[in-house]
Parts: sequence; C-alpha cells; structure tokens
Amino acid sequence: MTKIITLIPVRMGSSRLPDKPLIDINGKTLIRRVYENCRSALSGDIVVAAGDRVIVDECSRFGARAVLTDPNLPSGTDRIAAALEEIGGAYDVIVNFQGDDVNVDPRVTLPLIKMIEQGGCDVATCGMKMKPGDERNPNLVKICMGLGEGEDEARALYFTRAAAPYVRDPERTDVNKDFYQHVGLYVFKFQALKRAVRLPVGVLENREKLEQLRWLEDGMNIRAKLIDNIKLVQEAPADINTPEELEMALKWIK
Repeated sequence: MTKIITLIPVRMGSSRLPDKPLIDINGKTLIRRVYENCRSALSGDIVVAAGDRVIVDECSRFGARAVLTDPNLPSGTDRIAAALEEIGGAYDVIVNFQGDDVNVDPRVTLPLIKMIEQGGCDVATCGMKMKPGDERNPNLVKICMGLGEGEDEARALYFTRAAAPYVRDPERTDVNKDFYQHVGLYVFKFQALKRAVRLPVGVLENREKLEQLRWLEDGMNIRAKLIDNIKLVQEAPADINTPEELEMALKWIK
C-alpha cells in the first residue's frame, strides 16, 4: 500500500499580514482551518511544517502534529523536506499543501497523488484554464503543455510569467489557443523531493523566480492536471495574503 504524508509548510513572517497563521477566522486560526480541511479530505499522515515555535504551540492546542523547522529556509519545498527529515519514516508520496490555502479544496490533490502512484512522473501539479487577457499578467504563472482535444493531463514542458505558448496563427481553428494558469500545489515522489532540495538554484529559476524551473532544468518529469475549480467556498479567496482577502474570508468562511 502507498504510504502518503501531507505536509503543510507555514511560517509567521508576512509583511502584508503579520502573524498570518494565527489570524482568527470566525473562531479558528488560519492554520487550524487549513489543517482541519486536509484532515477531513485526505488519508495518511498530516503534519504541519512550522517555521516558528508559536505555530507548533497552536497546533498542539487543537491536536495537530507539528514539526519545528528553521525559520530562514528559502521555500515551502525546503521546509517540508526539512520536516520530513525530522519525522523519518518510509513514505512513498509527499503532498505539499500551502499553509495559507484556507479555501483550497484538499481533494484537488487526489488525482495528483494518483499520477505519482501510476509512476508517470517525479512531481505532479495542477492548472486551470485562464480567462482571455490574464495571460499577460506576470503574477499569474503559466504552464506550457501540449494538451490535445479532450485531454486534461500532460507533461509540463515549461513554467513562465510570460504569455506562452505563443499563438503563431491565431486565425486557425485547429490550434489550441488556451493558456493555463499554474496552481501552486505539488505532490512529490519521495526521492524526487529529496533530489529537488539538493539542487542549486537554476539559471531559468533565477531569471523568472520560479523554483519548479530548477527541477525541469535538472531533467525531472513534472506532469500537470487541468482542474475546473480549487475553492471550497466560491465567494471567498483561495488563500489569504492581504487585508482585503482577509475581509472576504471573514465574510464567507464560517
């Protein structure tokens, strides 16, 4: 049987929302809501990879397991790898579920887990079809993959902030002109995660500031699944990064 662990990386350092993991959202802290969403939807072990002692203490209060990691780790990927090293155990599949994804449905990761179990890739992630015009927003990361008619899963060939892939002949009706936005959820093979965090910063990663380009440069196989929806509550933001998003979350997440 496949042994799966879901790790939730989270730290206190947020310039726009100080102490974000401990913000109260209608009676529960943000990290508690994220953990409980995962616990209700996913099987296997679920552990918070915490960058601060106060997060570990909060997790203890509501009964979650948390591992303290170095607060200065550069990414969530590094944080879950450090937590996994501390936990030990022989896991086959590692789910990276972000600690501020309070309104992301954890069930989105289930087809990604299946992709890893089937052995077709090192890393599985997901994306959504973009609205026309959104491809020009550099804050929305695009996945380049060759999806044919009726397909919803393919190898990720590149990730970019640019509007890509380019449409050479926009008048043609037999060409797929869709753009796909990357959704930052990852599922790793155990050995792939260990390999990913040992790699030096890549040339393309340094240019676009996208860590997944480091893995592609190294030859790792990343597959992406198209999904229609990531939210539990449609009216609320998927995650919370700004005071405005917090206000919307307080309004809709009960």
